[in-house]
Amino acid sequence: MASRVKGKISMERTVSALILVIIALATILPGGAILAITLYVISLIGFTELTKACGIRNDKKTSGLEIMGVIAISCYYLLIYFAQTPTYFMIAVILFLVALMFVYVFSFPKYNANQVMSAYFSLIYCPVMLSFVFLTRELENGVYLVWMIFISSWISDTCAYLVGVLFGKHKLAPVLSPKKSIEGSLGGIAGAGIVGAIFGYFLDIVLGGESYVILLVIVGCVGSVISQVGDLAASAIKRNHEIKDYGKLIPGHGGIMDRFDSVIFTAPMTYFLIILLR
Repeated sequence: MASRVKGKISMERTVSALILVIIALATILPGGAILAITLYVISLIGFTELTKACGIRNDKKTSGLEIMGVIAISCYYLLIYFAQTPTYFMIAVILFLVALMFVYVFSFPKYNANQVMSAYFSLIYCPVMLSFVFLTRELENGVYLVWMIFISSWISDTCAYLVGVLFGKHKLAPVLSPKKSIEGSLGGIAGAGIVGAIFGYFLDIVLGGESYVILLVIVGCVGSVISQVGDLAASAIKRNHEIKDYGKLIPGHGGIMDRFDSVIFTAPMTYFLIILLR
């Protein structure tokens, strides 16, 4: 019975992963409004998963902080689609806090300070950080470079798992994730770096005129480290709030935050590394 259940879960994870890859291809390749809308929807779901996990709701009804958060996310995605100016993003992030404080002050004492801070954290954690997938896609040759976000996260995760199973002996974070090993972590970093080098060599052939190999090796290795931190951070939040998964949207994986925890961290890092190192 146990093996049958494990087999079913494994099948669900595989099918879900294939569907996610298809969605990624169908939205990232065309980019533009299709990608922006997809990320907007994912961000809304991720935001509500986080607010629920962090106890922002005083009851089962949607809170005023969540409503203000949804308004803020909507305005933010309109801004990144039409403006794409970093200065505006900083202004928006500051205004997010002002908007939440507005709700906090004029509904006092309905919400406490911890709920406001959790709501602001949830806004930055998923919607803002995930938006860098769109911003990376909008860079020059972004249709190629954006895939480093997923190489640094999903490829790294796969390599870390395989190396960990074969050679893992020393625990990486025994309290948060007992199955993760230092050997697996190093394998993930190496795997992301190698795939980044291969992808960079491919881009050198396709695009010419610019060497991508070293750039993408650095992006892959650094991104792998960041993605593992993102994975563990999401686990830590779940442990703090005593939940198994953030949601049930993706069969075999859980919620948006369960599947995109590492991508959320690697997206901004990939964007800024490309900007700085090109």
